[in-house]
Amino acid sequence: MAGGWTRDGAVHEQIEASIADELHRLRARRRPVGESRTTCADCEEPIPAARRAALPGVTLCRDCQEERDARRASRGGPDRRAPKDSQLR
Repeated sequence: MAGGWTRDGAVHEQIEASIADELHRLRARRRPVGESRTTCADCEEPIPAARRAALPGVTLCRDCQEERDARRASRGGPDRRAPKDSQLR
């Protein structure tokens, strides 16, 4: 692929670096930090010690976290992968 003044593969390397940077940013954002709560912030049930040890900074019990994740995943919206002409109808 012609890249003008760039060397061969430079565009591909830049794309790979951008993807790696974004993945690193997303993984860092998802990690809880700080001290874990002993009781769930939503239902006030005790959070097991094994969960607190595995996820530092955890604030929700497993059930409440699964419920929150399901609500977040169920959000709909337009299918951005669909061809543009199908959205014009």
